Amino acid sequence: MCGNNMSVPLLAEAVTVSALEKETAAVIFLHGLGDSGHGWADSLRGIQLPHVKFICPHAPAIPVTLNMKSMMPAWFDLMGLSPDSPEDESGIKKAAESIKAIIEHEAKNGIPPHRIILGGFSQGGALSLYTALTCEYQVAGVVALSCWLPLHQSFPSASSGNKNIPILQCHGETDFMIPVQFGAMTAEKLKNIVNPHMITFKTYPGLTHSSCPQEMAAVKEFIEKYLPRI
Repeated sequence: MCGNNMSVPLLAEAVTVSALEKETAAVIFLHGLGDSGHGWADSLRGIQLPHVKFICPHAPAIPVTLNMKSMMPAWFDLMGLSPDSPEDESGIKKAAESIKAIIEHEAKNGIPPHRIILGGFSQGGALSLYTALTCEYQVAGVVALSCWLPLHQSFPSASSGNKNIPILQCHGETDFMIPVQFGAMTAEKLKNIVNPHMITFKTYPGLTHSSCPQEMAAVKEFIEKYLPRI
């Protein structure tokens, strides 16, 4: 094991759920606004595969415009939650670079990008989509829960050109924070960026802006398919 976590700021504090055997793959999972990596680390433990480690970083605390400039953990600033809200372009791009640094650190330590899935919930899912689509490395897939594609108007030209990225998008049908219609619009947009058959969009009746066991089962199935034991 080489490489120093301290050289990657998000990794120094991240919650890491180690694999039960030789680690040959990783899932980097990003929490939502105002949350931390701890809650999702607990949820992911329930679907862990023996050869896959989970990395759940914590977002830095920044003032969030949507919440009256209150300081809270956020990957980037949010001005609104509708498709036409102004966006924090520089913050989104800076956050994507910080996630890319984790991918590069893992690659140096023996887990190449094609054995890494990026995932996240809400703002974290949004960042995982943006990072995967703009990164020069092709990751194994993306798990995008209850989220949207940031800077969607910059695509497909902003894409790095990796068209064969499997994407699992899941959304609650009674999500009033990020309405399911926004998720459906995102799925349609994604079909113009990657090969349409790589997109899976699942919705869950009665689910609000959260997760559920059926959704986590779908996430586990996706990880099993795209990060098989080698």
